[in-house]
Amino acid sequence: MCIFCKIVAGEMPSNKVEENEDYLAFHDLYPKAPIHILIIPKAHVECFQDVSSETMAGLTSFAQKVATKIGVDKTGYRLITNNGEDGGQEIKHLHFHLLGGGKLKWDHLHEDTHKSL
Repeated sequence: MCIFCKIVAGEMPSNKVEENEDYLAFHDLYPKAPIHILIIPKAHVECFQDVSSETMAGLTSFAQKVATKIGVDKTGYRLITNNGEDGGQEIKHLHFHLLGGGKLKWDHLHEDTHKSL
């Protein structure tokens, strides 16, 4: 069972922000921004490539609700998912990072960015 499934099952603690029967949002333990929340479907889906359109539709409205609840809906935020090893996915359970709480920088996405320019 993956770490996110353990959080959903109540076997591991989390600092919950929002929850319904299908989705869960909680604070990231290692924030990369003033606000860093993880948003997951409760059902195990390994990655974005495997997610159904129905699950994504529900996750979209849930993420919008989370953004409104934490007060970044008007100021702006970044919503990111990593897909697969080359995409930087570390936990094999679909999750979105909601980042906000200030102006967010956009760092180079690939270590060879300067070489290709």
